Order: sequence, then structure tokens, then C-alpha cells
Amino acid sequence: MSDEAIENLILDLLAWLGPEPRSYPEVMDAWRTSCPKLPVWEEANERGFIEQCQQPGRGTLVFVAALGVAHLRARRPWRAP
Repeated sequence: MSDEAIENLILDLLAWLGPEPRSYPEVMDAWRTSCPKLPVWEEANERGFIEQCQQPGRGTLVFVAALGVAHLRARRPWRAP
């Protein structure tokens, strides 16, 4: 898969996450893949675009980090949270 295709999928992930945190199981259900040619989740994490936090009573939450918001706004300003 091309770098541009992975980049577009990362942007889709960031836009999908949106402005509100989502539960880790919800994100994994939608975005996890075992395909080594499609490392969207892993690449977004490595670039610092996604963060996770524990919240009592809600478990692990996933949200777009400030770096991810800036990247999304630069590449897709109409989709940024």
C-alpha cells in the first residue's frame, strides 16, 4: 500500500475520532487490522496523532492529540475537529 494511501487513512481515522474521545474497544473494533501493509492505527500512534487516557468508570478513552488536530487541519481543514 502506498504512503499516500496510508496517509489518507490516517486522516480518515483522525476525522472519525472527531472532537470527543471514543472508547478504546470502539476504536479497535473499527480500526484495528492485522495486515502489515495497512498500519493505520500503529502509524497514527507513532506520529503522536492519537492519545489514550484512563477514565474511571469509562475505561480507556482514545482521542486526537493536539499534533493530530494540527495535522488534520493542515491536510483537511474542512474535516478537522
